[in-house]
Amino acid sequence: MRETPGFVWTRRIVLTALAAFALAPVYVMLSSSLKPLAEVQDAFHWLPGRLTLRPYVDIWHTVPLAHYFVNSLIVAASSTVVSVLVAVFAAYGVSRFRFRGRRLFTVTVLSTQMFPGILFLLPLFLIFVDIGNATGVALYGSRGGLVLTYLTFSLPFSIWMLVGYFDSIPRELDEAALTDGCGPLGALLRVVVPAAVPGIVAVGVYAFMTAWGEVLFASVMTNDTTRTLAVGLQGYASQTDVYWNQVMAAALVVSVPVVAGFLLLQRYLVAGLTAGAVK
Repeated sequence: MRETPGFVWTRRIVLTALAAFALAPVYVMLSSSLKPLAEVQDAFHWLPGRLTLRPYVDIWHTVPLAHYFVNSLIVAASSTVVSVLVAVFAAYGVSRFRFRGRRLFTVTVLSTQMFPGILFLLPLFLIFVDIGNATGVALYGSRGGLVLTYLTFSLPFSIWMLVGYFDSIPRELDEAALTDGCGPLGALLRVVVPAAVPGIVAVGVYAFMTAWGEVLFASVMTNDTTRTLAVGLQGYASQTDVYWNQVMAAALVVSVPVVAGFLLLQRYLVAGLTAGAVK
């Protein structure tokens, strides 16, 4: 059907309005991060009166932001790597093999997404404390404990999504690899994984974003040494004042890795999510 000029202009206006609505908070963050603190605390003005880069310098000294950045990077990267590795092998087993309890396993994995994460906060806290008292392994307040915590959220969805993606890959590829002398593991690594790169990238991006911006569990499961960025941003608020320009500057700095990674991997992410959703 041919689009009329009125429909075309209506679509342009609506999309422009939606884009402006979505970009307005980003503009507020950017403009506020370039203002002196006194100007941010006054009535908000869309056009800053005086621009300064001082907040981007001060954010590294007001709180140990670099230390928090390293903690977040270690935790998010570790959670992503472990989640992808476990999800690939688990999803391949569910997709390609028939075994007793397969359906129960799939339903159980998917059903974990029904419950809000806050329900697991107290049980995980008690489990980590009991393990530390019994074995001396300090999970509470450690990066390793936080990685295990995030795996409880990212793994179920990652497995479920990769199962759908592996199901979309023809089994004839596996059979051809087995005929050529590969075992099941060789067929997975040499044939299935290269064909499933978009789905694996989508799972990795999801796991990384889950760990990078999480606040609730990070605020409970960490201490001053292992605190992450999402919790560390609270340090810009004191008992008497809030450094709003530094908060906005730090928020933009924190967003850079996620935004850059998303832009670089966007085509893989869309292809992976689409294939998993179709299946």
